[in-house]
Parts: sequence; C-alpha cells; structure tokens
Amino acid sequence: MCGVTGIFGPIKNDSLKDVAELMTDSLVHRGPDDDGVWLDADSRIALGHRRLSILDLSYQGHQPMLSSDDRYVMVFNGEIYNHLELRNELEKESANSAPQSWRGHSDTETLLACISLWGVKETLERSVGMFALAVWDRLERQLYLGRDRMGEKPLYYGWVGSAFVFASELKALKCFPEFANPVDRNVLALYLRYCYVPSPYSIYENIFKLQPGCLLTIADQAIKNPPSAIPKAPLSENGFILDRWWSLESLVSDSRQNQITDERTAIEMLETGLIESIKLQSIADVPLGAFLSGGIDSSSIVSLMQQHSSRPVKTFTIGFEEDRYNEAVYAKNIAKHLGTEHIELYMSSSDALSIIADLPQIYDEPFADSSQIPTHLVCCQARSEMKVALSGDGGDELFGGYNRYFWAQRIWNKVGWLPKPLRSILSNIITTIPTGSWDSLAKPFNACLPLKKRQRLIGDKAHKLASRLRNVNDLAELYYSLVSEWEDPAKVVLNAKEPTTVFDKQSFFSGGKENEHRMMYCDAMTYLPDDILCKVDRAAMRVGLETRVPFLDHRVVEMAWRIPLNLKIRNGQGKWVLRQILNKYVPQNLIDRPKAGFAVPVGEWLRGPLRDWAEALLDESRLKREGYFDPKPIRKKWVEHKTGARNWTPSLWTVIMFQTWIESQKT
Repeated sequence: MCGVTGIFGPIKNDSLKDVAELMTDSLVHRGPDDDGVWLDADSRIALGHRRLSILDLSYQGHQPMLSSDDRYVMVFNGEIYNHLELRNELEKESANSAPQSWRGHSDTETLLACISLWGVKETLERSVGMFALAVWDRLERQLYLGRDRMGEKPLYYGWVGSAFVFASELKALKCFPEFANPVDRNVLALYLRYCYVPSPYSIYENIFKLQPGCLLTIADQAIKNPPSAIPKAPLSENGFILDRWWSLESLVSDSRQNQITDERTAIEMLETGLIESIKLQSIADVPLGAFLSGGIDSSSIVSLMQQHSSRPVKTFTIGFEEDRYNEAVYAKNIAKHLGTEHIELYMSSSDALSIIADLPQIYDEPFADSSQIPTHLVCCQARSEMKVALSGDGGDELFGGYNRYFWAQRIWNKVGWLPKPLRSILSNIITTIPTGSWDSLAKPFNACLPLKKRQRLIGDKAHKLASRLRNVNDLAELYYSLVSEWEDPAKVVLNAKEPTTVFDKQSFFSGGKENEHRMMYCDAMTYLPDDILCKVDRAAMRVGLETRVPFLDHRVVEMAWRIPLNLKIRNGQGKWVLRQILNKYVPQNLIDRPKAGFAVPVGEWLRGPLRDWAEALLDESRLKREGYFDPKPIRKKWVEHKTGARNWTPSLWTVIMFQTWIESQKT
C-alpha cells in the first residue's frame, strides 16, 4: 500500500519539484519504506509516491515508474492480485514481437507493461485487485486517474489556484501553496446526514473524490477550464472525460438474468470463489494476518485462511470494558476452535480520549463513524506483528447482513398503511419513554427468544425506528431515513442546500426487484466505500498497515449478486449462504447470536468521562461564533442525551467530530 500525489498545471512563485516533494512527504505514513518524485517541467506535470513495500521489496519496485518504452509514467497505490497471470497473458500476446523482459516482480511493473500493450481502460478491466493510480501519457500529453471497482483505495482530485492536483489523502492537497478552498457548506449538510462525506464530494469546494470504478482523463485544456458541473460519470467537457470502466449498476442488472438458484451450487461456488480470493490476497513478501471480530464475515475469512494455511494464522480483535458492547469473548472462542494465534486488546474510555485528538489528522475531513476509534487501535496492534491484514468487510452489503434489510420491509408492511398523523402520535409515545426503560421492559421477553434472535440496545432501536416512521411515504423513504442521522441537516447547517447523491428513488430502484436488494445496492454504492472502506484505509495506513478485503474481489461480488435473495435472507436472519459455509468449520453455537457490528459505547462515554470535553465543543456561544451551525437543535439533542431521555449519539458525534476537525484546521 502506498500514497500517491500529483500536480498538473502552472505553479506561482514555487518550484514544481519542491511542491511535489512537500505533498508527497505529507503521506509518509502511507509509505514509510521509499519515496520518489518524477516531473516534466515543460509539460507542467509532477508525480509523487510514498511506498509501503509488500511485493518485490527491492528498488526494482520503486515509483514513480516508467514503462519500458518511456511513454508512460505511473504512480500506483494498491495490489494487483492476478499480476502474475497478467504477465503470462502479456508474454503470450507479445510472443511474435520483441520478448518481454522484466526488471523485477512488482505488480507496478506488470501494470505498466499491460498499459503499454492494451491501454489504460482494458488493463483495469483485466485486473483483479484494489488500486488508485495515476498514469501520464508522455506522447498524448494526457493524465489518467483510475480507481478500483468497489472503492477500496482512495483518490482525491480538484483545482487549487491555476493547477489540477490529486492525492491519496486531502492532507497532501492542503500542502499546495495556493490551497485556500473553503468548507463546502452544502457538503457539510450531507455529512451531518450520513456521518461521512459521500462521493464524489469532499468537505472542500472544488475538491472531489474519484468514484469507484471510474477513469478520469485530463488534457491541457481541462486545467484552464474546469467542468461546470459536479464531476459525476459520465461527463465529457473541455478535455475532462470522466467515465465508468466498471459499473455496479450494470452488474446488478445483468445478474438478474443469470441467477444461481440451486442451494448446493450456490454454496459450493461461493466457497470456491472465496478460497481463490483468499489465496490470491495472501500472497505477500511480508508477514500477514487477519482481523477477527467473532462475527460471520471475519470468522468466514479466518476459517478459510486457517483451513489452507500450514501454520496458525495470526488474528487480532479488540474488546471493551463495558460488557454489553464486548464481543471479544466470541472472537476468542472462535480463534481457539480454529487454532489461530490470537491477540486481544481491551479498550477503555481513557484510550478513546487519547485517540480522539488524532482523528482529524487521520481522516483529513469530518468522519463520524465511532468505530473509527477501535479500528485505529486494532490496526496499531496488528502493525506491531505484520504488514498485511485481511478483513471481512463487504459481507453485510453482499449477503444481507444489516438489520434494515430484513426488518424494514416487515415493519413497513405492518404500519405503513397507518395515516401519518397516527404514526406521528405513536412515534411520540415511543420516544417519550427513555431508552433504558425500553431495555428493562423488553428484557424478560428478549430472554425467552433463541440466542440468535435476541436483540441488543432495544431502546435505541425503538427510538430510531419510531422517529423514522413518522414522516415517510414508502419503503424507499424509510430506507433513506434509516441511513440519515439528521433528518433535515440543511436546517442545521447555516446557508446550506443539500446536493444530490445516489440516495434518490431512481437509484434505489436500480438495485433490483426486491426492496432488500435495493437497500444492499445503495449501501454498496455509498456506505461501503465512503464509510467502511474509508475508515479502515485511513486507520491502517496511518500506521503503515495494508488491509485486504477478500469479499470485494470483483468475481466474488459478481457471484454474490447472482445469488437470489432467498439464499441470503431467511427467517429474519441474513447471510444464510455464508453461514452454510462457516458451519463447516465453526460450530453453530459459536456464531448464532444477535448481530452487533463494531459498536462502541460512545453514548455512555459522552454522559461520563467525555462529557466535559463534549460540552466545550457544543457550547452555544462557540457554535454561534464559528458560524457553521444553528445551535438550537444541537443543544436540544445534547440536553436530552445528557439526561438519558434520548440516545442521540450518532447525531451528536457528527457535530463533535466536525468541531474537532475544524479546530485542527486552525493550527
């Protein structure tokens, strides 16, 4: 894993080389092993790279790298898992011309050779892996930026002063001397709604994220005349061409015609596909291990890793001192059964407080998924033992793991017919009762249920669902409400208007015939790349750890969408097909329990050890002085949260994380 940077265009009063080096050095945490800058002053182009050596640890993997014919220059972040297969294909196709010679065995060199023969787009289409790359074509004087299919690796780009700039992280762009891009208040409203900044936006005006599966081509004229519209594929304007080289929407549409309806076939094909993905992603010239939370996804990955490993796999988990949030005991039992070399780390509120100060530097823009805290800790722990860790991310979106997939439709069927005024009355009654009281009321009934159907944090879920059902008209609106933390954030952010995202009804209905698949599709388009994968990438790369995601091998993704809904969700429980595979390796009693996710007791900490810190950040006079928010709705939620009347943790955490981030920008 690495960090990439680049500049295309004129710079005022500064050396192109000096600025490129400054931007590149800001990403030393992503690549502590090597660095390099390539530039062509006549073309006003510079490419920078920081390297974390995983394959071919020698200097032969140094970047920026030139193709053998000197036409292309590339900087690359990620891994191409099938690069040896691509080398074989290259050698066969070029057998009648000059034989292909190789300087080393890095996947970067393989990609460059492929681009020389096939071009950028076809090379990406043939590649299996995760990546963000930049390629400069010295002949055509064009710059290409590409990102992997599912958005595992980040790439930001935009216009600063008179130059086009790009980088793996925003901190590199902020090193550009002319950087003065203001906070985009419209995007800030989106952030309050979702707890993350959705693609293609960034928190800054005129800076964007390259969306998953996209290829951007920039010619000279695009530097002087940026596109007039927000860059969303497809777009072609003034030498700026943004297109999708891979489309999840097309995949979902095509998969309807080629379903794997036989249970046994689906189980066997999925297991074979996962084994192949894990084998490819286990190739490294450095120590490798895995994260193990004890849930279905990570347990499936670790089970298959251990089954095909000649030595105990190193596994890592994190626990909490608060019992109702602690999942570490489940991970420990599964690790013991599988025979892994398991390492635990327990986290306290004091650990959280010590990490929070670093979060703005880790994430560069406001980010409010509170599991960012334990994710950072477990990455620090893993890095002390290895350079590469496999994770179970993506399983929920592919196989129906989130509660909303199997509860939203049921609940809407039962109460959706009620008139809005009656739903509003019921909502008010439910939310008037404190969350703790709901937990106490439900406790005896919950205890009578089978373990796998018991629910955690019932009061919080009752409040959230009741408030979401109040004003929606159909299931699409209910889903949109369920993934929103502030229902109308443009009224909280001063002078804001929410821009469009993929969360609209047209996008919702692109996800298939079943509402459950539609929700999974929208999550895979947004929540997965912009929250889950962003969280893990930044936390891991902060400490020089490469993370790999076997579920997101595009062949596994394609297979998952060919598996019908009845093989994913059964009897109010998700991931049926995945559970059948896991049950071969882990006893059912070790995995049958309510889904917990990576829950963090931030709400309790905000009422306890973090209360004074949060109070200072949410102070009414401070909010007024800074001028981003209307303090009234924020203070109302804060007071209700402190008293225990409501659990407003996610809503408040979005504001708190923005406040810590904006404070960090002053230094």
